[in-house]
Amino acid sequence: MLTNARLVYQSRDHDRSMSAALAQASVLCAEKGVRLTATRETVLKLLWQSREPLGAYQLQDQLSRLTGKSIAPPTVYRAIEFLLEQGLVHRIPSLNAFIGCPFPSSHHSNIFMICEHCNNVAEIADPQINQLFEDRCEKLNFKLRTQSFELFGLCPNCASGASNE
Repeated sequence: MLTNARLVYQSRDHDRSMSAALAQASVLCAEKGVRLTATRETVLKLLWQSREPLGAYQLQDQLSRLTGKSIAPPTVYRAIEFLLEQGLVHRIPSLNAFIGCPFPSSHHSNIFMICEHCNNVAEIADPQINQLFEDRCEKLNFKLRTQSFELFGLCPNCASGASNE
């Protein structure tokens, strides 16, 4: 059982979540003295609007359609890199895709539960897991920079649908 853990599914109230994420992104960027440009903000908004992780080319296509002009891949990659550096998005390595981070101002474990059926992603933030990794790394004198864990299975919606079949 996860104690003191926070779990957030991407299939939440997107409008409210997106508004909160954008507001938090503005505050965090202002505190760090970095610019959340219109392109960066739009990429972040597209990630929060999506019901599943998006790849860079999907973002490029959506950004081009939204602006009505051709968007070069480096523009998207620079925006993604900025958002990653600020902790506003996560990369899901196995999918080579990105999602908005619901916990951008906190140190967390980057544990993702990925539904094999609908591609929904839930992120877990658990201080006990963070402490476990920090303790093990310290004991081995390993300087941990980042980690990412991906768990694959069925989300609650797909699991209840599978049990009804």
